[in-house]
Amino acid sequence: MIIWLFIQTCFLFFYGLEKSMEFSSSHKLNEGPAQVPMMSPNGSVPPIYVPPGYVSQIIEENGVRRVLVLPQQPEFHPGGHSPLHHPPPPPHAHLPAFIPHPAMMPPPPHMYTGMAGGVGDMNSQYISQYHPAHIYSEQVSTDSHSQHGRPFVHRDDRTSKTYERLQKKLKERQGVGGPVKDSPPLSPQKSCNSPTTVDIHNGVGGKGPDAEQEQLSHAVAGCNKQAGRGRNGESGELDEEAQALQALLSSISKPTVSDIQARGVEVSWTAPSRPLSDSSTVEDNSIPLETVSYEVSISCSGKDGKYKTVFCGEEPSATLEDLRPATDYHVRVQATCNCLQGSPSEATSFTTLSCEPDRPNPPRKASGTKNTLVLQWKAPCDNGSKIQNYILQWNEGKTTGTFEQLYYGAQKQHRVTKLSPASRYSFRLAAKNDMGVSEFSEVVDLFTSCSVPLPPFPPELEKAGVTWLCLKWQRPTSSPKEDDIFYILEMEEEGSGYGFQPSYDGDELSCTVRNLHRSTKYKFRVAAYNSEGKSNPSQVVEFITNPDRPSCPCRPVIRGKVLPNSFKMAWEPPKEKGGAEITKYVVELSEGLTGLSWDLVYSGPSMEHICEGLKPGCSYQTRVYCLSEGGQSPLSETLQVQTPAVPPGPCQPPRLVGKAKAREVLLRWGSPQVDGGSPVSCYSVEMSGPQSEESREVYQGPELDCSVGGLLPGRTYSFRLRAANKAGFGPQSERCEVTTGPGAPEQCRAPSVTCKSPSCVVLSWEAPPCNGAAVTEFRLEWGAAEGTMHVCYTGPGLSHEMKGLLPATNYFCRVQAVNVAGVGPFSEAVLCQTPCSVPAAIGDIYALKESEMLRYGASEEADEEEDEDEEEEEEEEGNSQPTPLYSPSTCLGICWDPPCDHGSEITSYLIDLGERQPIAVGPVTKHIIQHLQPDTSYRIRIQALNSLGPGPFSHTFKLKTKPLPPQPPRLECTAFSHQTLRLKWGDGPNKAVTSDALQYQLQMEDKSGRFISLYKGPCHTHKVQRLNESTSYMFRIQAFNEAGEGPFSNVYTFTTPRSPPAPVRAPKVERLDDNSCEVTWEALSPMKGDPITYTLQCMVGNSEFKQVYKGSANSFHLQNMQPNSDYRFRVCAIRQCQDAPELSGPYSPTVILTSQRSDTTAGGSNASVPGSRSSTESNRARRSLTDEQCAFLILMVFAIIAILIAFVIQYFVIK
Repeated sequence: MIIWLFIQTCFLFFYGLEKSMEFSSSHKLNEGPAQVPMMSPNGSVPPIYVPPGYVSQIIEENGVRRVLVLPQQPEFHPGGHSPLHHPPPPPHAHLPAFIPHPAMMPPPPHMYTGMAGGVGDMNSQYISQYHPAHIYSEQVSTDSHSQHGRPFVHRDDRTSKTYERLQKKLKERQGVGGPVKDSPPLSPQKSCNSPTTVDIHNGVGGKGPDAEQEQLSHAVAGCNKQAGRGRNGESGELDEEAQALQALLSSISKPTVSDIQARGVEVSWTAPSRPLSDSSTVEDNSIPLETVSYEVSISCSGKDGKYKTVFCGEEPSATLEDLRPATDYHVRVQATCNCLQGSPSEATSFTTLSCEPDRPNPPRKASGTKNTLVLQWKAPCDNGSKIQNYILQWNEGKTTGTFEQLYYGAQKQHRVTKLSPASRYSFRLAAKNDMGVSEFSEVVDLFTSCSVPLPPFPPELEKAGVTWLCLKWQRPTSSPKEDDIFYILEMEEEGSGYGFQPSYDGDELSCTVRNLHRSTKYKFRVAAYNSEGKSNPSQVVEFITNPDRPSCPCRPVIRGKVLPNSFKMAWEPPKEKGGAEITKYVVELSEGLTGLSWDLVYSGPSMEHICEGLKPGCSYQTRVYCLSEGGQSPLSETLQVQTPAVPPGPCQPPRLVGKAKAREVLLRWGSPQVDGGSPVSCYSVEMSGPQSEESREVYQGPELDCSVGGLLPGRTYSFRLRAANKAGFGPQSERCEVTTGPGAPEQCRAPSVTCKSPSCVVLSWEAPPCNGAAVTEFRLEWGAAEGTMHVCYTGPGLSHEMKGLLPATNYFCRVQAVNVAGVGPFSEAVLCQTPCSVPAAIGDIYALKESEMLRYGASEEADEEEDEDEEEEEEEEGNSQPTPLYSPSTCLGICWDPPCDHGSEITSYLIDLGERQPIAVGPVTKHIIQHLQPDTSYRIRIQALNSLGPGPFSHTFKLKTKPLPPQPPRLECTAFSHQTLRLKWGDGPNKAVTSDALQYQLQMEDKSGRFISLYKGPCHTHKVQRLNESTSYMFRIQAFNEAGEGPFSNVYTFTTPRSPPAPVRAPKVERLDDNSCEVTWEALSPMKGDPITYTLQCMVGNSEFKQVYKGSANSFHLQNMQPNSDYRFRVCAIRQCQDAPELSGPYSPTVILTSQRSDTTAGGSNASVPGSRSSTESNRARRSLTDEQCAFLILMVFAIIAILIAFVIQYFVIK
């Protein structure tokens, strides 16, 4: 972009320079430079010289003003320009605007230089306001130029090529959304996107383009346009007929402009028509004019700018009025038929003519004296032609109203001299250009100054405040009204000592002096002055400021006790009275704590007041303010008072809710009308009986209803109510009488009981009071306990017989009466006991277990042999297991639950075994029947007896004796060692057979002499481990099966042998020389006092081991070793027992000692000694591993195996 702009600028510069030289040589113009204005950085416009045929133009962009030198265009009209009007920047500052070739433009008529004198140095006014229209060969014909009197100049080849290149570059810069192919580029002076600005010099009535177009628009009539719809109004694509009609409407030609005036123009166009074709007739080639309407729209911001509709009708021509003079316009027309609108036509451009300037503003007074006036004015809009002169007229102070010319020239100010003092003169202004004279401005009246005014009258007090005084004064009578008089107000504070100081300086006749002190005297005087001088001050007057309002009184306090309906309050006077005495105090009272409404309760000079007529138990707020000459004081702090509450007033009598029940009534009441200033907290209900004057309280609580119970049916009761709050209970209400309804019968008396037999009882009872309703039935309950009684009789009878009872048993009974009103309460429960009888039958019989039989037999034996020696018993128990008294093979142990004795104690039991004689036993529940046959069944039943006779037999139970238990087997030791003994018994296999029911129990005697169980099971062998060496152990065995445990065998004694010594580690061999070596080994500690000796064996070559040493030492020196032979050594430990032969332990690992060969040299033999030693050590290390090494090796082997197994499982099983 920068390179393109640079190239274009260079091209235009050289091209314009060349053409200007050609133009100046081919046309005879005034030689010499032309002077044009230019903006400097400080705001002034210095002159600049440009070649003939060019003009300069000021453009402001981003706050910077630039001067553009452009070729002069054919439509250039020199004219004035207001200093306040600046042309807008070009629409595309980054794009080069199209500049016409100089050959297309005629020479400029003349140039203007700056005006001498005047206000300021703003010479930019001489740049023309006229915005030239673009000229294109594609759009503007020769006829159109001839209508405006503008000759058309053809371009040469070079100019045409340059123009085409510029057009192409401009379209590429604008992109896809730019103008169409035949559209002209945007105007360099106007921007269609720039906001509308108000221009008082360019247009009609001082309005912008939008306002002007709004004035030009007419009422548009016609049907609504619907985009994308056909004739029938259906959405979607148009049908062929509608498309053809729309294409016909869009083919309208561009309008023709004629009779161009300064503020109006005549526009006409041709109605659209169909082209002739073979398929169409002559009648279809055109559309009737009455069916087509047209819309004419214009734009003053370029061809592609915003268009405004200014005409809508069916005529093919229109007259456009109220246009802006010397302005470029584009006009286009659009056809509409049957609610179908065509595309706008191609725009036609035209430029309105110039005219006389607009009406200027009236001149203003810049300065003046008694005899002179300096007038200034601003230039109005020149309307396309520069303002040449201004016409200033005045009436010379005459009252006839006739104006005479005072000034005619180009200046924008004028000095009028030789005037009368304090006189009025009227002026008006008009502007003139080449097109004519504008209208005169409005008439303005200006006055000259006069002489020094006389002293004014003293100021008067208009209004006084606490800190301010409002004063006014009069204009001096001798001064004319036209004279501008100013006033100075001076003030002196009493006692300040500063004298008079100015307080006001201005032309007003009143002033408010502020920031004064209250109730203070001030002195004032006023003096008048004008442009000629200052008058003497007026007479001195004194005024006093008003007093200030007092401060708020102190917070009121309570005097005495607060009563339910009144209280006494008092307050202190305010600390600051504001310079005046207090005239009265005002007390306000508000009920409640919200403070929304306040009532005046007192107004007077007293500082205390009694507030009466208050409500008990209510909160009040009170406040005080005072009044003085200075006004009303602020409100004091609020005092909150709570009046005490009183008991509530009487309540209405309670009322009955629903129907009265026999023994209960439900009462309800309302709150009292007067609560006494405190919410009612509870209510009290008192009741008095039908024959009693005494009252009792039956309810007290906060609820508004209660239920009174415990009443008698068919009775009349009276009730009274009273309410209570925090102050106490109020008075009783009037009585309310309530009668209860009929009730259930009263409680019956306890029934009487008569026993006819141990299992039959007769019950009888009496009828209770019926409470107003006859008893219809009685309900009798009977049971073995008070909590488990059930109804056994229901009916009107007064007696009942109970049968099927148990003898000597306690029973309970009670009775209740029932009538139509309800069920009466039960009578008291009566205890009834039936007479005694024979015992009942025994229920279940149980067989005793063997353990229970043993305990039972041991207890009987202890009872029979109390005199035997306890030591003998302990000795027998320690030596052998006691023989059971009762064998389950010949005895049966039975037990039973004692039956009910029916009131008489059981004395004995009779056991019946069928064929055998019955067995009589005492009052026990266990018995062992002896002398029975093994493995035999018996049928048993038992009968209980008491003092009244035998009871019934029990059911028959079948019991069977067990077979005889097995005998103990023979015990023998099959293998032994110093720590273990393997024992065997019986003739069966070593392992138990699952189907064999015979089992064994092996016991061993411990150190305390007691036998402990080692094994219990069906096996025939057992290995006893963790024994001590050379120790005797005692064992016994017992066999048992389903028949029971057999007797223990005799005691067997087995002894463990002595233990051999532990294995010795591999010995260490150290070669001393070629024929000797030293063997050392580990020494063992003595075993239980027995010494340890060692045996060292040696093997030479492949021969057998031979003993070379035996003794207690742990080293041996071997000599006379054979050369060239390998020696192997091993050692074992021997235990020297005192009373037994010696015990040899296992041999240690073998150690090899390799001797050096004899064919080595002497040097080599000397060096072989340490070498053979190291080889021996390495062989020894290689052949014998330590315990840690062995453990590590085993651990590594297991780890490798585990990893392999995990890999196999992972690969073959999981995957």
